[in-house]
Amino acid sequence: MARTAVVTGGTRGIGAAISKGLQAAGFTVAANYAGNDEAAAAFKKETGIAVYKWDVSSFQSCSDGLAQIEADLGPVEIVVNNAGITRDGVLHRMSEEQWSAVIRTNLDSLFNMTRPVIEGMRERNFGRIVNISSINGQKGQMGQSNYSAAKAGVIGFTKAMAQEGARKGITVNCICPGYINTEMVAAVPEKVLESIVAGIPVGRLGEADEIADAVVYLARDEAGFVTGSVLSINGGQYMSG
Repeated sequence: MARTAVVTGGTRGIGAAISKGLQAAGFTVAANYAGNDEAAAAFKKETGIAVYKWDVSSFQSCSDGLAQIEADLGPVEIVVNNAGITRDGVLHRMSEEQWSAVIRTNLDSLFNMTRPVIEGMRERNFGRIVNISSINGQKGQMGQSNYSAAKAGVIGFTKAMAQEGARKGITVNCICPGYINTEMVAAVPEKVLESIVAGIPVGRLGEADEIADAVVYLARDEAGFVTGSVLSINGGQYMSG
């Protein structure tokens, strides 16, 4: 029986590529989304992947949503924490809501999505958790103190959880994408985008499928010796030792 994987923010952008990649690799996939019903319906029609709507910043919504997926598709054995938002602004002009919204969605969601399934993973002696951070969680970014803080927290969560789950067959890894060719990046003003690409050694934006391929590998049974890793996929834009 195919293992069941849940991808948050799984119907658009990088998340959609991850959902499709996991499906192609033989996983049973459930794609979570927050609000764009039209995009989710189009994604479901195109792929046949089941879609589930809830807000990952709410622990109760995550608990209820995951319970429904397990009732529909079976035990959740792979969680890809991909959902994220931006509310950019320099700190001296940032509102409390701009700060809190990003922390709740981008960081609190990891607890909200992992806590309801971690006991089942421990009982089954198997689990794969893949967290999507960001290049800006590694190096910081002006105007994104909220986003950078949340994404840096994702890395810390990954390393702590990897130690907790290792003896129970649960791997926890993190991917830090650089600038990927998605709708969000395409909305950046052309001159700004040109300057971004100029700073990427490979000379181009990344593609969502390149992130998805890495997630698929980490989700496989064969990746059982890889845990606590932080994988940078950024075209050489930022290199950390």
